[in-house]
Amino acid sequence: MEHYQKRIYYHDTDAGKVVYYANYLRYLEEARTEYLRAKGIDLKELTKQGIWFVVKNVDITYRAPGRYADILDILSEITKTRNVSLEFFQEVKREDETLVSAKTTLVCVTDKFRPSPIPQEILDKLTS
Repeated sequence: MEHYQKRIYYHDTDAGKVVYYANYLRYLEEARTEYLRAKGIDLKELTKQGIWFVVKNVDITYRAPGRYADILDILSEITKTRNVSLEFFQEVKREDETLVSAKTTLVCVTDKFRPSPIPQEILDKLTS
């Protein structure tokens, strides 16, 4: 599992002084991007080649609220690879407490947004 840390700022919270629920989607996206970067996959370079990874599905469970000034640890791992898709499992934790868990499916698409096989060089980097 890869780890990504995120500090919660005032602008991340809502009127109830907890992290606004939709912000977790941003945090998960940031953590997935850093996961891929750690594996040597540069998403910006892939877009220049006409390759994108887009979110197909997110299954998210909110267990406890994050709060202003918390430092959250976001754990990410790929649990499945298929011909055109990747499945991530992610958890957002504050110390040992799980705040959020999510399963996200990404689909590899062309610049015309048509599904495309994930290039072998990317699969090789993900499994190394």
